[in-house]
Amino acid sequence: MDPEKGSAEDATDLNKAQGSHVENLHSHANLDSHIDSILDRKFDLHIIPWLFGIWLFAFIDRSNIGNARIDGLAEELGIAQGTGYNLALLVFYIPYILVDVPSNWIVKHIKAGIYLPALITAWGIVSTFLGFTKSLAGLIVARLFLGAFEGGLLGGIVVYLAMFYRRHQMLRRIGYFYCAAPLSGAFGGLLATGLAQIRYGNYNRWPWIFFIEGIITTLFGILCFFTMPNTPGDSKFLTEEERKRALARMRLDSHGATDSDDVNEEHFDWHWVKMAFKAPQTWFCCFIWFFLLIPLYSYSLFLPTIISGLGYQSTTAQLFTVPPNMAAFFFVLGTSFLSDKIRARGPVMAVGCIVAIAGYIMLLATKQNSVRYGGTFLVAVGVFPGSAMIMGWMSNNLAPHYVRATGVGFLIAFANCAAFPATFIYLSKDA
Repeated sequence: MDPEKGSAEDATDLNKAQGSHVENLHSHANLDSHIDSILDRKFDLHIIPWLFGIWLFAFIDRSNIGNARIDGLAEELGIAQGTGYNLALLVFYIPYILVDVPSNWIVKHIKAGIYLPALITAWGIVSTFLGFTKSLAGLIVARLFLGAFEGGLLGGIVVYLAMFYRRHQMLRRIGYFYCAAPLSGAFGGLLATGLAQIRYGNYNRWPWIFFIEGIITTLFGILCFFTMPNTPGDSKFLTEEERKRALARMRLDSHGATDSDDVNEEHFDWHWVKMAFKAPQTWFCCFIWFFLLIPLYSYSLFLPTIISGLGYQSTTAQLFTVPPNMAAFFFVLGTSFLSDKIRARGPVMAVGCIVAIAGYIMLLATKQNSVRYGGTFLVAVGVFPGSAMIMGWMSNNLAPHYVRATGVGFLIAFANCAAFPATFIYLSKDA
């Protein structure tokens, strides 16, 4: 046999083998990509709508006290003057802050598909009973319970999403549910306009805002028990092949931060807690979001009061809260999509802050109502997108599950301390 001929044949066989291997890799990658697309569509269909609804009703039930205030709550409870109303706003955030981190630790053990619906059902019941309040003390107690049940929600949702989506997909999905926050201001304003016209028995106007909105929330929470999966591994709407791919891609996305393929098999250890607190990105994000939440909370809680202060009556003021909140809704969606597209969070947040500053200048520097009202639009579109950005940013940079759960929980707890100054920014004596 000719040695040169044999070498040439061997080289040809090797090239064919290598080519076949490359083709197999491409074929496998294309198959994974196809399955990934199916997974994303299924998760978007079976998870996002329920999280959107939960956050929509959460924000409605948290901030509808602002709508009730201009429809007679403050006068009837004797808190039209002084800081009683501000105190009622403030106490909500005390249990809200305290339960954030431990709630994120237990969400996996209780199962997210049970825990999150349980929270929304409980606070829906509390919100309903807010309508029976006859004193400031009763209002404070009800707001304390509301904060306790809402406290674990936001962190639980972010940790829950991270079980299903890869890091570069997180921001858009956070935007999909978080855009419900400004939409709640629009939807809640429209609802309050109609509900405040009801007069029945000894309950006139403002109690019906709590009664009807609370009942709707409770019913939605009960529905969520039957629709939300716990993890990709027990998602009944996935095939066996899709479940395996969902678990495999989450392991790849964590870059080996965990030895387990399935989040159900990870176990709590104080080592993960220490890692979360030692991470500089935890503290960096906490301080950023703290200062972003001051204008967001004061805006969402006091927008009806601000517009009423421009000289509009209660019904008109309620309706005028709708357009700026709708603008913020579309901006949260748009900026979330853009942020995932360019894979950047900070620049989007910085631009939003500049826009919000311009809005506050318009509110402060002019006496014309049209210009002031225009300023509320800029504040809304400037401050609301930042929260989605910071949660996506934090979730992207912490792993595995218990490090992320601790970091996100602490982020929400720390940043929500902004409620203490935010609830006392707009005082009756300064109106």
